[in-house]
Amino acid sequence: MNENYAVGIDIGGTHITVAVINILDMKVIDFSLHKECFDSNMPVEKVMAVWKKAIEISIRNSKVENIQGMAICMPGPFDYESGICMIKDQSKYEHFYDLNVRDLLHETLNLSSDFPILFENDAVCFGKGEVFKNAENLSKKVMAVTLGTGLGACFIDKGVSISTGESVPQDGEIWNLPYKNGIAEDYVSVRGLLNNYKSLTGKKLNNGLELFNLAVAEDKIAIQVFEEMGEDLALVVLSWLEKFGVESFIIGGKIANASEFFLNSFNRKLKENSIEITVSISADNEIAALLGAASLLLTRD
Repeated sequence: MNENYAVGIDIGGTHITVAVINILDMKVIDFSLHKECFDSNMPVEKVMAVWKKAIEISIRNSKVENIQGMAICMPGPFDYESGICMIKDQSKYEHFYDLNVRDLLHETLNLSSDFPILFENDAVCFGKGEVFKNAENLSKKVMAVTLGTGLGACFIDKGVSISTGESVPQDGEIWNLPYKNGIAEDYVSVRGLLNNYKSLTGKKLNNGLELFNLAVAEDKIAIQVFEEMGEDLALVVLSWLEKFGVESFIIGGKIANASEFFLNSFNRKLKENSIEITVSISADNEIAALLGAASLLLTRD
């Protein structure tokens, strides 16, 4: 039978999205896509209960009985080989630090200890998925970023993720690069957007959606905040676009939905620095992340 099924999972700071995927033709099985939103700072057992619910609903809706493995895109810092969460002081998963998430999943889902559960950086999964979706990118040097509660990035050369060497930052990460009065993620993230809006107006917003809605309503300060984030993103990645020789730059993550307010300022800053590359916004970054995660099982030894 020419079918091999895996569970692809995209885990973020506020959501889990699950789908069953035929990894031989990289297709999401009909009706299997399921998403749950939650507070990742809840106690571990409550977070795991949400994950369990989402995974079981997805598998049940897919009507697939023979699942070969599970592949998860997870935000960093995270020990992807061992499955140990290293997230600390990032306003998400505050109770998961130093816990083995693979063991938690085996236990919560009552899986055998040898059932494959693989992990990869969420931005790497997104980037790989985008390459799978667009065959033209298989011959290019691609940099993909995810903009959301954090700032993720990956560098892909002809379909292979690159995280070492002088042409990419350490571990292929840009969130922790020194920038202005802190690090890149302090400025290019939901937190950065909200902090900037508060500093300019004195008003505290609850989430990025509120800021987006203000921008849609033509709030000048909200629009300014997105534009400044676009410039900040460009300044963070400029040197790495040149060092890696990036030909295609792809933007995903929840903030990508607000690209109408930051993409022009991002492109303008690239042009000012004589950078000419293809810049695109992912049309369905969650599907890309799920496909990228599932691809881990294709290359598994």
